[in-house]
Amino acid sequence: MNLPADPTRNPPARRLRYYWEDFPVGSTREFGPMAVTREATVAFARAWDPQPFHLDDAAAEASLFGRLSASGWHTCAMAMRMMCDSYLLDTASLGSPGIENLKWLAPVYPGDTLRGRLTVLGARPMNSKPHIGLVRSRWELFNQHGDAVLEMEGWGMFRRRN
Repeated sequence: MNLPADPTRNPPARRLRYYWEDFPVGSTREFGPMAVTREATVAFARAWDPQPFHLDDAAAEASLFGRLSASGWHTCAMAMRMMCDSYLLDTASLGSPGIENLKWLAPVYPGDTLRGRLTVLGARPMNSKPHIGLVRSRWELFNQHGDAVLEMEGWGMFRRRN
């Protein structure tokens, strides 16, 4: 699996371009693309989700998937990486209190190319810490055919501008 460089070693200087105010309700952001490789699919499965249909062609053919497929957790990790690369590392992000919904809508296969879309569903200042804003979002991933493969909804926390 080709992992990105360790960001904790010599982290690049961050230029914060986006704060809570830059995520108005109804706004969208596109991210990706990312190619899904067999090597990354198998490496992720070996490390984190060693079910046979993620590791072995014969087992995958006998499964509901019909061929080797990426773990749903790998799909989530790819979504996170695309979000980081596209915009999240340029934000005043303070993390997330959690995901409310997660749906794996269709299998992801080696050879697929994924792209994503963020839609802001809600935004409000945090009651207990008004210098922090909460953003409720839906993240969707699509394969190269435009088929939805993943949908998540949850919250992000961002610093507000002074």
